[in-house]
Amino acid sequence: MSRFFTERLSSLEAYVPGEQPKDMKYIKLNTNESPFPPSPSVIEAAKEEAGRLQLYSDPECTPLVEKFAELYGIQKDRVIFSNGSDEVLNFAFMAFFDENRPAAFPDISYGFYPVFARLNRIAYEEIPLREDFSVNYKDYVGIGKNVVIANPNAPTGLSLTLTEVEEIVKSNPDNIVIIDEAYVDFGGVSAIPLTYKYGNLIVTGTFSKSRSLAGARLGFGVACPELIRDLNTIKYSTNPYNVNRMTMMAGYRALCDNGYYMDNCKTVMENREYTKHALRALGFTVTDSMANFLFAAHPRLDGEEYYSELRKRGILVRHFSKERIKQYNRITVGTREEMDALLRATEEIIKEKSK
Repeated sequence: MSRFFTERLSSLEAYVPGEQPKDMKYIKLNTNESPFPPSPSVIEAAKEEAGRLQLYSDPECTPLVEKFAELYGIQKDRVIFSNGSDEVLNFAFMAFFDENRPAAFPDISYGFYPVFARLNRIAYEEIPLREDFSVNYKDYVGIGKNVVIANPNAPTGLSLTLTEVEEIVKSNPDNIVIIDEAYVDFGGVSAIPLTYKYGNLIVTGTFSKSRSLAGARLGFGVACPELIRDLNTIKYSTNPYNVNRMTMMAGYRALCDNGYYMDNCKTVMENREYTKHALRALGFTVTDSMANFLFAAHPRLDGEEYYSELRKRGILVRHFSKERIKQYNRITVGTREEMDALLRATEEIIKEKSK
């Protein structure tokens, strides 16, 4: 770092994004992207807006907000859009967390939570997952801290029930509870309806996974109008034009074509179950993921070695170095052809290691 970098951030450990290789063509099963392209009307909408890039985008995201509210059956003043869900999560840390309201989240979860806490100088507690990698909701009941939980969780894919989420929210009335639903469209149950019942709940989501717009960067938050106004105060104090014109209209058209994307989610879920059973038949331990990825380990394969051997064969998965999960790899669910390629490579690796 340079000598000008502020001392208060000198020890910050930045989030490490998934690998985006440039050296060869891989089967990319490492960053939980959709294997399906955007719908044709989304591509056309983005092209049309490209001809208007000399103009600022609408800071209120009017057409997007209106369509989202219609599709989800909520009021327009209950949603905020952002540059990926990461941005609205950071807005929430900035708006609602301080020295008197520290954070609590699982010790194995989305890697940005501790980064946002440290970036905003917020004390935080990382609560261990159970032995089976599930979140014990009772650990958060009445905790008296602001809570952040990915549901389904990443990288495990395991999910809390809506009843368990509600217990956490209602038992912490003086604290914010954020439920990060990046993967909810792959079999989870959304807590958005609970935002009408509880004024301390924020539900965040993204168009990156289920709506094939990872490269467009579009996320959202849903909460009561008072919390949305607070989040907008942060937005308008940092970057009011945070959603560009092309992304905004691509997101609008994606909501109009919702059936196309939900059908794709069903296909991903079918491929997930197919691959899960196949990996288990090969001796893997695989969590019962409710997301668009699998979390798997093999008793005779070192986790990092499995990742490396797959990479040599042109297949990328995500390996984590954290001690408790270093034998596991997170495998994005792709097309059936991509999953069959993964399974063939895996069988080959197992045979080689058994010699």
